[in-house]
Amino acid sequence: MDVLSLIGIILAFVAILGGNYLEGGHAAALLNGPAALIVIGGTLGAAFLQAPMSVFKRSLVIVRWIIFPPRIDLAGGIDRIVNWSLVARKEGLLGLESVADLETDPYARKGLQLLVDGAEPESIRSVLEVDLYTKESHDIQAAKVFESMGGYAPTIGIIGAVMGLIHVMGNLADPSMLGSGIAVAFVATIYGVSFANLLLLPIGNKLKAIAQRQTRYREMILEGILSIAEGENPRSIELKLQGFMD
Repeated sequence: MDVLSLIGIILAFVAILGGNYLEGGHAAALLNGPAALIVIGGTLGAAFLQAPMSVFKRSLVIVRWIIFPPRIDLAGGIDRIVNWSLVARKEGLLGLESVADLETDPYARKGLQLLVDGAEPESIRSVLEVDLYTKESHDIQAAKVFESMGGYAPTIGIIGAVMGLIHVMGNLADPSMLGSGIAVAFVATIYGVSFANLLLLPIGNKLKAIAQRQTRYREMILEGILSIAEGENPRSIELKLQGFMD
């Protein structure tokens, strides 16, 4: 669990609500159904229009990474690769067949299987790089769904504000109708800016960072597999791969 994300979300909203309270405001004043409908509905509608269904579905799958990020163990990955190289030196590349069968990471398993099949290093690189860049592209596009919603939300909040002001201007003769219009005008702006800057943009950026870290891990696996294919010394492989560490 990513505790820092939880702390960030809680701290952001506590700061906003706490500041509102210290200024003499009330939380109930920030609750406005029409404003929420305008901002949330409009932002989702714009996102639906922008993103293909497959990308939007992927964004819903990876959003859990904010709290439960995938485990990316670079040090453990280096140890595994060094062990593979030791097996290859002792038993030959065919000795990695049993290792490949037990490997849980599909990317690493594909690379090991290519080694066992006797593929040339350039062929291994070609196959694994296609997988690597395709996976990264899918995840980055999914992360950009939240980034794009963070761009739309403030503008839609302004649309809500203008709609509220139109309502106010149309009821100047009836003071009892002014309050609801003014509330929608200001609260819609708050919703748009807050959702964008406290949730959507940070979520998009964090998901992109996680996707890039996954890519770095796969690049390390790729370099390790190629080093084994080229018959490099296990110690040399270890020293090379340590360059991928944070």
